[in-house]
Amino acid sequence: MGVSDQSRDLRRAAIVANLLILATWAYAAILQWASNDDYLRAGQEDGTLEWGTVWAFLFAAVFNLVAAVCFRRTAGGVPWFWVGVSVFCFVVAMEEISWGQRLLGYRPPVYFLENNFQQELNVHNVIPTGLRKLALKGIILGYGLVLPALAMSTRIRRLWSRLGIMAPPLALAPSFFAIYIYYEAYPWSLTGEWVELMLGLGFMFAAMAAVHPLVVGPKLTALAARPTSTVVSVWILVLGLGLVQTAISQSAGKVHPGNLEAARIELEALKEDFLSGEVETRCSRHKRLYTFKEEYEQDYLLAGEFAHLTARGLPEDRAAYFLDPWNSPYWIRDRCKSDGSRRIVFIYSFGPNRRRESGKYEIRGDDIGVIVYDGKKRRRIDSD
Repeated sequence: MGVSDQSRDLRRAAIVANLLILATWAYAAILQWASNDDYLRAGQEDGTLEWGTVWAFLFAAVFNLVAAVCFRRTAGGVPWFWVGVSVFCFVVAMEEISWGQRLLGYRPPVYFLENNFQQELNVHNVIPTGLRKLALKGIILGYGLVLPALAMSTRIRRLWSRLGIMAPPLALAPSFFAIYIYYEAYPWSLTGEWVELMLGLGFMFAAMAAVHPLVVGPKLTALAARPTSTVVSVWILVLGLGLVQTAISQSAGKVHPGNLEAARIELEALKEDFLSGEVETRCSRHKRLYTFKEEYEQDYLLAGEFAHLTARGLPEDRAAYFLDPWNSPYWIRDRCKSDGSRRIVFIYSFGPNRRRESGKYEIRGDDIGVIVYDGKKRRRIDSD
């Protein structure tokens, strides 16, 4: 195969990579249009979308690390850029799954229970939302568009080569631009989750492009001979691992009878607190109970029946932050139909598998919950 043939195949691989990234956007649009429930289910924690993102960034971390090793062997320089991007991708992957908290069910330090609205062990949700969004936009534009644009200058490219900097291929710029526009427009809820998957794929394909010239050099290898097949194969592997890991996470929880009984007792106590007349809620609220208490100043929840369970063995940390026996947050959902024909209020736990399965009007799967009110819309939940 000649140089021109290799260049043509690499261009074709870049086109396919762009199409695969943009296919994520298209699939999200179709799913949201066809079934909002399925769309929301796909984007929930420990779902296929999240695990696909994790594996995309993990593969990106590995490919960047391979590029670092190859650069060190061939050029002899310090591969700080590739190592830095590899570490970044690994950290993003671990942050996405809260460093294994939901898989292992451990209780995060108090600082994260108080300051992270998700009550999980990750740093990015402690950072103010505006700053976090600004940082993500900066990464998308800076890495995906600015670096490749600057690398078009021969002088800058030579300088970066001496410094060990490798910009993503300009051929992937359309995808990074689309990711930015998608995030800026934010057309649907959970758009950020789809953007993260697309960004992970972008970093992964960019890392694969960086590995190619370092590994191949002047010799023809399987990677050089079939770059398009390689791109598609890795993409399929990422999505396949996402599906497998989702299935594993759904059955990861330990169904301990003591935990199930404790959750039922705690939920009944929380129901009594809401029926006491001391706690108020309203339609369209779906919150973690700790967030609900903080945002709406429902301090009675810290002095009611649930809080008194500490005298019967409920750990104080779990009581203070409304955590279930699997160290996941208890949730409240208050849902009303627009015509006022029905209102349902229930409190629930994700259950042993630590994954939400309940819908808008019902408790489903292995989620454990209690109905506080189910009837016609009323302005306040009380005991009558």
